[in-house]
Formats: sequence, structure tokens, C-alpha cells
Amino acid sequence: MQRRVSMADVAAAAGVSGQTVSRVVNDSPRVDPATRRRVEEAMARLGYRPHRAARALRTGRTQTIGLVVSTLATVGNSRMLQAIADAAAARGYALTVVTASGRDAVADGFARLHDQGVDGAIVLNEATAFARSVDVPPGLALVVVDSPPDDRYVVVQTDHAAGARAAVAHLLERGHPTVWHLAGPAGSFAATERERGWRDALAAAGREAPEPLRGDWTSASGFAAAARLPADATAVFTANDQMALGALRAVAEAGRRVPDEVAVVGFDDVADAADYRPPLTTLRQDFDALGVAAVAALVAAIEGAPAAAVTLPPVLIARAST
Repeated sequence: MQRRVSMADVAAAAGVSGQTVSRVVNDSPRVDPATRRRVEEAMARLGYRPHRAARALRTGRTQTIGLVVSTLATVGNSRMLQAIADAAAARGYALTVVTASGRDAVADGFARLHDQGVDGAIVLNEATAFARSVDVPPGLALVVVDSPPDDRYVVVQTDHAAGARAAVAHLLERGHPTVWHLAGPAGSFAATERERGWRDALAAAGREAPEPLRGDWTSASGFAAAARLPADATAVFTANDQMALGALRAVAEAGRRVPDEVAVVGFDDVADAADYRPPLTTLRQDFDALGVAAVAALVAAIEGAPAAAVTLPPVLIARAST
């Protein structure tokens, strides 16, 4: 078996002391730039990787963060997982994922992460409702994606209500008398905010909001909800792109054409949205930027630095469905 490259090997290759290598590994400012560069080049040449357990004993940190999520079956959650994993890796952090649906499961997830010695955790979307009602273990830094403000953690989110308002404005500008809404599941912060933005935009335009038709983020639920639209509905804002896909099918099966007779707007801008038939007008969430912001806020909290809430605006992507 090949021997693991040690700090002593790096020190010898770089012509420095072991203490200097340790300072570089731990990102100490007490290393001049030329020496740091020489040590980093030696580390890369030898294939040196810091030993996490040993570093944890020295620093009290494991360089590991947790992610608590209710499900990875939705496109938004799986894309956020990828974005957070990439952002964590770029900062030298490992990622531990806990799936937990329900208050007790989230509390147990927090306890497990705390027992594993993670430095902090990110709570994602649907799991945030449960996280707000449980105690956070002492010393566990926390960032929550999509949540009302809370003194216990930093919030990173998309401005869902603003996106919904943009969707409604886009449709009203095209002459539609009102806009129907295929809403996301009750209890979801994102779904609630999108519904709020939809209602606000219609009220601001002096239009009455029809009763929303609720789904569960899936295309099947979008199809079922859209099948209940009245015959005089001409514009639909769906809570996500999967539900919009189901809505497009329901409208087609009713013998109506998109966008000539019914215009449809989604939310998220999933990778396939441009290939729907017709290509879907939607609100683009920047999942990569959300992941970077969540990890940056969590690392700041872990390191005792100020971490401010972050709200990112979605962008309307107009395509043929409107």
C-alpha cells in the first residue's frame, strides 16, 4: 500500500519547517506569500491532502458541514444539493446529507449532525418549517434556505414574491383579464411567498384573484390542477416548472392551444424548460448563487464572522408559452 504523504514530506520538498506547512494548511496569515506559494506547489506536486481528523484535534473544527433536506426527489432540492456540494468543496469542506421529513426527524437530524461533530448545517426549503419549531444544538452554526427571519440562524433565499409579481405583470401586459395560479404545497415557504406575490400583483392591478388550485410540485399534480381550470381561463402562473409541464399537457388534452388560448408561466427555469412544447416562460432561480451564498454565510458563522441575510432576485425568462 502506498504511504500517505505527510507534512514532513511537504516540508522537505518545499525547504521549510513542518510548522510552516502546518500554518499554510490552516490558512494562517503568518506566512509570507512566496513561502505559501512554494508550500502549496509542493503539496500539489506530492498529492498531499490534510488529514481531517488530525486537523480537527488541532483546530476544534472538522471542516464538515451538514445539509438537512426533506426530500431530494424535487428538481429544486436536487439542484440545491449540487450547488451546495460544489460550493462547500471549493472552500475545502466535506458535506454530510440528512433527509428528514417531520419535526421529530429534523430534531433527530440536528442531533446526529451535532454528534458527528459537523461545524454547521444548512436547512433546505420544506425542512425549514420543521427547523423553526425545534431547538438547535448549542454550537451548531445554522443557515436556512427559504424561511422567515429568525434570530437563531441566517436566512438565504430567492425573492419568490417578486418573481410571482413579475410573472403576473408579464401576463397582464399581454391583455389577460386575470391570472390563475397553480399553487405549491401548503406549508412550503416558497409556495406561500409565490402565492402572496401573485395575490399582491393582481390586487395592485385591480383584478380579483381566482381561487388557487393546489399541487405538490409534481407534473402529475400540475396536470390534475390544470384539468380543473374553467374554460374561460386564459393565463396561468404555476408554482414551479414541473407543475407547468403538467399544465401544458392538461391544456392540450382539453383541445386548447398555448399560448394562443392559454398562456402559461412557470418558476425555476429547470434545464428542460426551454425544450417544453412550447418552450416555457419562467422565473429563473440562480441555484448556483444560492448555494454559494448559503455556504459562504455558514462558513462566516462557523468562523465567528458577521453573516448577513441574502435575498436573490429571480429573472423572468420569456419564451413561447406566453
